[in-house]
Amino acid sequence: MEKPKVLFVQQEITPYLKDSPMGIIGRYLPQGIQERGKEIRTFMPRYGCINERRNQLHEVIRLSGMNLIINDTDHPLIIKVASIQCARMQIYFIDNEDFFQRKYVFHDKNEKFYNDNDERAIFFCRGVIETVKKLGWAPDVVHCHGWMTNLMPIYLKKAFKDNPLFTDTKIVYSIYDDDFTAAFNKNYIDKIKLEGIEEADLKHYKKATFANITKAAIDFSDAVIIGSETINPEIVSYLSEINKPVLGFQPMDKYIDAYSEFYDEILVNEPVLA
Repeated sequence: MEKPKVLFVQQEITPYLKDSPMGIIGRYLPQGIQERGKEIRTFMPRYGCINERRNQLHEVIRLSGMNLIINDTDHPLIIKVASIQCARMQIYFIDNEDFFQRKYVFHDKNEKFYNDNDERAIFFCRGVIETVKKLGWAPDVVHCHGWMTNLMPIYLKKAFKDNPLFTDTKIVYSIYDDDFTAAFNKNYIDKIKLEGIEEADLKHYKKATFANITKAAIDFSDAVIIGSETINPEIVSYLSEINKPVLGFQPMDKYIDAYSEFYDEILVNEPVLA
């Protein structure tokens, strides 16, 4: 029997950013899932604060070189890779000079939310999908972590549903306490459109707050995991209304086994769409 394939799409991974609960899960969950007999690939954005020399990042020429058009502008997609030797694990980084060559992650030095965080999220999600297509690697499960991954579910379920790599893919969306108070630009709804995405699919994106983009991600996911002990109450309320598997918050000494079993359960059930 072929090993199940799990694609991790991570907003943060330790040690590339300062330690955070999400970053620690980003580091140890893929390793734990690999050790439990599954095949993995892991992606995160190449934020400008990541030291390439210290972390031994290098460009993967055969995967780089395409352009993604966002809001009528061409943006070159650069793929870099680094290894965590002790875990026998590679991390792929999505990079672009316009979006990621800056000292800070989501806010500038004055703590102002970057005005283009919406386009950075679009570029990251589309960059992951295009890279996986180039790798020719069909994931059984795509596990998304953090609001930067909010478009993965709608893209995979609507825009790329006919691509044979993703036809049977199950999507798990982890929700964390990584709320932001700003709303994305009003034209986010226009920027994210791709062929296959209909107007009715975009209802939550009309006012792109943290809660609303999370609701949209939930709608197009097959299952949800609560990644933080406390999450946005509006999301808690929304989860009580949906009809799909939800795994509650797991303590750090148990979450890897719990997540692995959750993937197995999802893989034997038909996907549920809102």
